Amino acid sequence: RDAATGGAGAGDVLTAAADAWAHRVGGTSGALWGLGLQSAGRTIGNQGAPSAADVAQAARTALDAVMRLGGARPGDKTLVDALLPFVEALERESASGAGLARSWHAAVDAATAAAGRTADLLPRIGRARPLAARSKGHPDAGAVSLALCARTILKMMEHENV
Repeated sequence: RDAATGGAGAGDVLTAAADAWAHRVGGTSGALWGLGLQSAGRTIGNQGAPSAADVAQAARTALDAVMRLGGARPGDKTLVDALLPFVEALERESASGAGLARSWHAAVDAATAAAGRTADLLPRIGRARPLAARSKGHPDAGAVSLALCARTILKMMEHENV
């Protein structure tokens, strides 16, 4: 918040968020979110207001970093199951000429739907794997948290008329 209200660029805000997330959340989740946000921040930089294409590229970089570090693939019942559709929607919408708000909205809808579908999956990696059968019928917490965070950003964008 300090970086955002202090006039920092998008890259610096994402880097500050990455540091805070990695240090305060802990565990695998903190490391994955921290790396994803840091990767996005480096990609997006601080050049004025980012375009939808800039944000899509930063999101793709974050996804690649998260998958590389965590080893998760689509279908593993992790945050990747929501992040991949989020990124693909951003890329599709921005490539069609949509602005940032419309692209982000489509990405949020895709991530939310995908997070819900994780209830049908069995975890193949991570701490939930030993309890795979018991997780059936419950969406993945990482996928849900990604969708909720993205929706919160959408609400802020709508409030700020971005």
